[in-house]
Amino acid sequence: MSRAIIAFGTNLGDREGTITAATRELADSPGVRLVAVSPVYETAAVKLDGVDETAPRYLNGVLVVETELDPHALLDVLQRIELVHGRTRETRWGDRTLDLDLIDVDGVELDDERLVLPHPRAWERAFVLQPWLDVEPDAEIAGRGRVADLRAAASDEVVRR
Repeated sequence: MSRAIIAFGTNLGDREGTITAATRELADSPGVRLVAVSPVYETAAVKLDGVDETAPRYLNGVLVVETELDPHALLDVLQRIELVHGRTRETRWGDRTLDLDLIDVDGVELDDERLVLPHPRAWERAFVLQPWLDVEPDAEIAGRGRVADLRAAASDEVVRR
């Protein structure tokens, strides 16, 4: 069994309902066992050119799972759940009904056409680091360091719901 960290975010539609349903669907997926769910944080939308205060705000958090699936198979599960909840990919970093990002799988380092682990930008995003820190205070990101130290350096604002 591998331990995986999955970040979630949503800024369109019934945000709370989507998070609840997606968490349940992930927990019910074969080969996946839900271990922890972080508190939920509200954050400004981050777009390619920076923070967009005019866009709907996100609800963000992380899920910790244990899984028998390899990282690519787990990514397939996450993308299937996103599709069920109306996720589209027309605009990079655009508004979305659901975003499920595979952040870390047992510290594995991977970089191919489908998946980069650990997630290449997680180390600098408070909306990933803070909820992860809440559920795993001693967590580390391979090649980057302790999540607590990275969170202290991240400047984006997160507000606990």
